[in-house]
Amino acid sequence: MRNMLDQIEIWLNNDQSVALATVIKTWGSSPRPVGAGMAVSVQGQILGSVSGGCVEGAVFDTALEVLKSGNPTRLHFGVVDSEAWEVGLACGGEIDVFVRDFDLHNLNSWKTAFQTGKPFHSALLVNGSKKLVGEELLLLDDGSIITPGFSSEQKEIINKSIREGADQGKQSPPGFIENDLGEIFYQLIQIKPTLIVVGGVHIAVHLVSLAEILGFDVIVIDPRRLFGNGERFPSVKQVINEWPGEAFQKLQVNQSTAIVMLTHDPKIDDPALGIALTSPAFYIGALGSKKTHQKRIERLSANGIDEDRLKIIHAPVGLDLGGKLPEEIALEIFAEIVKVRNSAKT
Repeated sequence: MRNMLDQIEIWLNNDQSVALATVIKTWGSSPRPVGAGMAVSVQGQILGSVSGGCVEGAVFDTALEVLKSGNPTRLHFGVVDSEAWEVGLACGGEIDVFVRDFDLHNLNSWKTAFQTGKPFHSALLVNGSKKLVGEELLLLDDGSIITPGFSSEQKEIINKSIREGADQGKQSPPGFIENDLGEIFYQLIQIKPTLIVVGGVHIAVHLVSLAEILGFDVIVIDPRRLFGNGERFPSVKQVINEWPGEAFQKLQVNQSTAIVMLTHDPKIDDPALGIALTSPAFYIGALGSKKTHQKRIERLSANGIDEDRLKIIHAPVGLDLGGKLPEEIALEIFAEIVKVRNSAKT
């Protein structure tokens, strides 16, 4: 969703109304996951995807109808439906897609939620009172609520449903909530992932390219200007030419952050690992052989780092694909990052 907001804002600021289609349910071999979205402007421009091309045409037509009528619509496509075959959903799966108007109020709510830098919940009423269907509530990490459409009492009903389900372990988003308001689709929205690379070595150049393709913000830390500079990494979010202890003070590390040490220099990697191991980063990796890593563990342990925390370091870093070249090693590292990140979602 986040990667669509800038373009949606351009459309809305140019007085183009926008419809947003969201995959709210899947069965079997669905082409896109729950939560996938596609935006359609009133002038017929498309952004994103709900099916990888299978049902986009039908969803596009419905989106334009929603913009004309103002009435949200829930669509179902499946292999048992002749319409699904006509639009190309022959992968054996079924999907439900909810299409609604997405205005400046919705846009500003999402932008505000993302600016917190923390995950948040989205709760969308997909069945219930005609006046409220299509309204959305965003529940932030600190418990505050953003919504232009629900009353205080209705906000409390939704908030209570989400909290109770989470506390009782009954609901693992995305999913549905049934309460007095009707049927609510809700999902946990993760913020844009960040890759922090400590050491601007040759492997880092390729690793950064892969991370950017996969939608990660990238930060490179290296006190050596020869390795960490804008010419070497022209497109990264930030290059910091400071020692890790100083550099990490300027950064916000959260559950969507991966950190990789690549310098092979204990003076740089060890302090960075010491900081990373106290953070909520979902992935921490360090370049080096088993022998190198064992020596690293001994040094970190001697500095008082708990043995259980040391076990979370991925080292030797990356999946073992037999790579020897820098670009192959970068692929191995990022493949492991993706694997760990996706495992955490299930």
